[in-house]
Amino acid sequence: MRIYLPASLDQLDPDAGPITARRAHAVTPALRALFPDEDDEGLEFAAQLAAADDSLEHLATHPDVPQLRVVLSADVPDAAVQPVADDDDVPSAVEVVRAVERADLICAHVDEPGAAPDVVQAAGGDEAAVDRLDERDLLWYDASELGAIPR
Repeated sequence: MRIYLPASLDQLDPDAGPITARRAHAVTPALRALFPDEDDEGLEFAAQLAAADDSLEHLATHPDVPQLRVVLSADVPDAAVQPVADDDDVPSAVEVVRAVERADLICAHVDEPGAAPDVVQAAGGDEAAVDRLDERDLLWYDASELGAIPR
């Protein structure tokens, strides 16, 4: 199953180890039901955007890490993912119940460094900064490029 894992750049450091089990996003039956006319690519993009929002929440509680949104795309076994029990949660939310290894990572989607001021403000609750981030595209990096992402 392809998952979209909210993260931060420090978690990509070579000595960081596997990414611990946590909430992520995926194309779930609930997401498909919400957007019945959307194709797989559009559904994956919706899950990625939800993970980017969760990355902001992570950054708000970790001000000592580079303040750029990071979404990691990973392929994990279906058994590594469980549905979120909260019906009030976003329809793409899932719980990853095992660590995600670096070998599972396919790519990363990351803000360009110039977005950092808006990320800091958005993580602090500034809705105008959130709107500005919504207008920005996350940059794509292949798994082989994760160590070279600008900070």
